[in-house]
Amino acid sequence: MNLAMRLALPLIACGLWAQPVALHLDTAHSTVEYTLGAILHSVHGTFQLKRGALTFDPATGKASGELVADAASGSSGNSGRDRKMHESVLESDRYPEIVFRPDRVEGKVNPAGHSQVQVHGVFVLHGSEHELMVPVSVDAANGGYTAAATFTIPYIQWGMKNPSTLFLRVSDKVEVTVHAVAR
Repeated sequence: MNLAMRLALPLIACGLWAQPVALHLDTAHSTVEYTLGAILHSVHGTFQLKRGALTFDPATGKASGELVADAASGSSGNSGRDRKMHESVLESDRYPEIVFRPDRVEGKVNPAGHSQVQVHGVFVLHGSEHELMVPVSVDAANGGYTAAATFTIPYIQWGMKNPSTLFLRVSDKVEVTVHAVAR
């Protein structure tokens, strides 16, 4: 073995020469769920993911790509409440997509096993961009990844309408949980 190879082996073993990882979201096996707290009860619902791709460099943490949810797919199981959500709060006809564009991963994503990282990026909701840091739990095996992330969106602070009424008061924040499967 030549000198260059002997010097390179420890670097390779430490992962310092790791190649960027490109992942494509499996939308059929990924979910977006939300919970909106209210005085009498919490509202639970879902959104459908339309598409998603992510590339990240394990050596530098630099990331790119996007995860896109269909805003019009938001459903709580109550047609009147959903109509108000789409017409008055999300304005789904005008803003049909909810997008997260990651730009960096803080922490190490293990090629196998469990990892806990923070993903920083821009969250696009209701036509406005907002910086967001999301804690993500990642499990990797056989070239595939599953990830779970829960974060809070201060939708009122971000300029969206408050759906509260005289008799029903809801939180000014919504909790979002994403379960993603990617290869």
